[in-house]
Amino acid sequence: MKAMRIHAWGEPPRFEDLPEPVPQPGRSLVRMEATTASHLDRSIAAGGFLRHPPLPYVPGVEAAGTVLQSERFAVGARVWLRGAGLGTTEDGTWRETISAPDVALGMLPEAIAMPLGAAFFSPCTAAWVSLLGVGALQPGERVLVSGASGAVGSIAVQLARAAGARVTAVGDTDDDTSAAFDLLVDAVGGAPLAGLLKRLVPGGRAVLVGYTAGRRVELDLAELMQRDIRLLPLNMLRREAEARAAAPELLARLADGRLHLALRSFALSQAAEAMAWIAERGHRGRAVLTRTPV
Repeated sequence: MKAMRIHAWGEPPRFEDLPEPVPQPGRSLVRMEATTASHLDRSIAAGGFLRHPPLPYVPGVEAAGTVLQSERFAVGARVWLRGAGLGTTEDGTWRETISAPDVALGMLPEAIAMPLGAAFFSPCTAAWVSLLGVGALQPGERVLVSGASGAVGSIAVQLARAAGARVTAVGDTDDDTSAAFDLLVDAVGGAPLAGLLKRLVPGGRAVLVGYTAGRRVELDLAELMQRDIRLLPLNMLRREAEARAAAPELLARLADGRLHLALRSFALSQAAEAMAWIAERGHRGRAVLTRTPV
């Protein structure tokens, strides 16, 4: 079985042969058709994440494929995989055959292609929970989205508009910088966050989703407190149950075209190139790794 494996923090993954996983109670064997390279994978591989598997390990926190053996799912069933420690506390999905806890699997509709099935969960559920859960979006509110060219940001824009919000993406040509917003969904972080917070109405909310522009920001606490701006970090590891509950609805919207997620494909052996691509500023969509060359 071919797999990508990391042997030391901060080093690129190696493409190598591993033994096929053996059946275990409470786990399913899945033939991987597509998996993803994500910012979470980058953070874990760099050695700076609070949760990580023991070295050496196979990265990858999500995938899609067909069931080879399972106590819970029929052989041949199309499934997506996410959570239950995959790629965070145990070996993940960057391998041709995945051994995953049964609870990590969800049914993938026939209308959803495998690459999309592998890639949808993180950005779509993060945007959903940011807006409707953490952000408590109400119809008619004004929403500002940073990082709208990225996967989470682009889905947040689509979902907010569908929910009846008035949406502006940072950098839009028609972006009125004098407009005040009720809710900020910030997928960028870093120094730009301080300026974005000034665009919120008193009592406004800011959901902090990502930090591609940097992990640190300097804020004026006095101004923040006087304007009563709420900073609401998004922790999807703690909100996994909420995310999984939203998955069927999000898949239905992707299947009928109400949602669109951009993808770029790489071969499994090109995982390092995929990780470099998602680190590039202005890249659009998600990096998907496939079993076969692209």
